[in-house]
Amino acid sequence: MYVAVKGGEAAIANAHRLLADRRRGDRTLPSITIQQVVEQLGLAVDRVMAEASLYDRELAALAVRQARGDMIEAIFILRAYRTTLPRFGYSEPVDTATMKVERRVSATYKDLPGGQLLGPTFDYTHRLLDPSLIEDGAVEQPAVKEPGEHVMRVSDILDGEGLIEGDGRMPEGHVMGDLTREPMEFPMARDLRLQALARGDEGFLLALAYSTQRGYGRTHPFVGEVRIGEVEVELDLPELGFAVSLGVVRVTECQMVNQFMGSAKQPPQFTRGYGLVFGQSERKAMSMSLVDRALRTDEFSEDIVAPAQDQEFVISHADNVQATGFVEHLKLPHYVDFQAELDLVRRMRRDYDAARAGSQDGMKEAAE
Repeated sequence: MYVAVKGGEAAIANAHRLLADRRRGDRTLPSITIQQVVEQLGLAVDRVMAEASLYDRELAALAVRQARGDMIEAIFILRAYRTTLPRFGYSEPVDTATMKVERRVSATYKDLPGGQLLGPTFDYTHRLLDPSLIEDGAVEQPAVKEPGEHVMRVSDILDGEGLIEGDGRMPEGHVMGDLTREPMEFPMARDLRLQALARGDEGFLLALAYSTQRGYGRTHPFVGEVRIGEVEVELDLPELGFAVSLGVVRVTECQMVNQFMGSAKQPPQFTRGYGLVFGQSERKAMSMSLVDRALRTDEFSEDIVAPAQDQEFVISHADNVQATGFVEHLKLPHYVDFQAELDLVRRMRRDYDAARAGSQDGMKEAAE
């Protein structure tokens, strides 16, 4: 398809040097360190980890720095690195009920067992530029509650009254899929859909979630709960006969509560949309939970009337690494293709001009 470009190695090498020069910036300023990115640009690091499907804060920070802050490029870099790592097993399902919660809010109940924990959030800040941040000024020490208390989930309150569908359980005999090792096939089971959404592009999922709220899909959602905290990751070792802890990861979990009018087989009850992502990423977890619920049309015998309900459309276009590759490949040489198109348009133009000239001659003869 492409014409080989020869003699461009020197230009490419210099393009790399130019990129490194722009990345470094003004040499009179100190170079930004990986630890500074980890500590001060934590939300960017969290997004890169989530959408690259690799929990490593320092490597994510390195990718952010290498990409000069281009989030999708950083995600691409880290996901490419992920493919070089060995896979030695699958962890046990994390139990978010035992999460060491540092932030937890609900829009459905004012008074919760364990209380509302605002934590670090932009929710109550004024969206105004803060000139004081130009300088490295002193930061007031906050009151901090040590995480560790296990608090009841809002969904468990509703479940206790039988007012919400049960917690997600896969059908007996279902083998959990792995999106990173199996080609996509539609229709796709919910476990695979959730995997795809967890590493899907935040902006794309946000737009789809927004569309469901504006009437393009059947959702009337309430945020049952958004919680952020650390959960333990365990790996079952058959030779030991029990699971051992590999460490903890910080995650954001969202349970979205949606209405369901019931059917001949199910009573009226609330249904769930679910989102779980690495790090602190509430917007992504909320968007994921809204889209998850929209995609469950088959389970509730709902018609597919909107893009967010079409799983092939959503899953096929949610991955920003794949989308970036397909869009940016247009920068590669398409000389042969374009010359063929150019020749075709020229021939069509000649045929058009000839036909128009013949038509005008015919009109003149008719007028005479």
